[in-house]
Amino acid sequence: MTSASPSPHHRPRTVLAMDPSVRDALFDQESLARLSVVADTDPSVVVDDFTDPSALSALSGAEALLTGWGCPPLTAEALDLMPRLRTVVHAAGSVKQHITGACWERGLTVASAAGANARPVAEYTVAAILFAGKRVLAARETYRRERARVNAIDVIGSGGNHGRTVGVVGASRIGRRVIELLRPHDLRVLLYDPYVDEVEAARLGVVTVPLDTLVRSSDVVTVHAPELPETRHLFDRDRLALLRDGATLINTARGSLVDTAALTDELVSGRLDAVLDVTEPEVLPPASPLYDLPNVLLTPHIAGSLGNELARMAHAALDELERYGRGLPYADPVRGEALSRTA
Repeated sequence: MTSASPSPHHRPRTVLAMDPSVRDALFDQESLARLSVVADTDPSVVVDDFTDPSALSALSGAEALLTGWGCPPLTAEALDLMPRLRTVVHAAGSVKQHITGACWERGLTVASAAGANARPVAEYTVAAILFAGKRVLAARETYRRERARVNAIDVIGSGGNHGRTVGVVGASRIGRRVIELLRPHDLRVLLYDPYVDEVEAARLGVVTVPLDTLVRSSDVVTVHAPELPETRHLFDRDRLALLRDGATLINTARGSLVDTAALTDELVSGRLDAVLDVTEPEVLPPASPLYDLPNVLLTPHIAGSLGNELARMAHAALDELERYGRGLPYADPVRGEALSRTA
């Protein structure tokens, strides 16, 4: 089901669907003012339960949903409550938690701010890569233990970022941004992605290799593959064993891509280092040794947009909503056929 293109300067009737706390974090006064210009909406109405009777009036007239973290799944039953809905704009990255097959069956268009959200994740990753090459974790531990002048040459050993090999697993939006940000540095970049051919790899400035070759050859491996049934435990015990002694594994993608038990064994042994922004489970048990190991940097899923970075996502979503109102195609559309191999 589709409709004619909206007329120029059309302000679609829009409902915010997200956790109310997310609305408060995403939209400052400037972006709220812009929202009122590009859409006909009441930003004080935030829906996080499509079955809430108090939301039915707003939903029944909605032409657009502006979604964020905490948006419930858009099932067929939920869409029945929104007979005028034509489009969904997601003010965050992945839409897999709320966009269902029913959305595509009804001809909805979908856009997201995934490009804006990719930037801080890539920045976090590149910082982790450069810190790993400089053996920052080992240097910190030595200095903390000695609390006196240390021999920096001995601490760094053969580390450093001159000519190191970085393996990027997945030419996702984030993976590509990481590759771009690594270009000014004197690093060799390998890529594993079954959908990238040699022509595309040349354009990216990387060398494509099989996954096991990448793992064996890299000083740092950074994971940017999507969470799919076939990528679960992509890094299992056997593949982790292929990593060089002293290599660093970085995961800012999804915890399920790495076998936590197998990685924990490797890290407890001291053979590998790791920078982990995501884990499986998402919050590790309090007794997990990963909290305390000196060769592990463990962060609580902070790589994506947070703090003042949220404004960038909000404005990216508003850019798309404005395009919709002007009858223009989305700059960053989400396509149903591509979701089977994207985050």
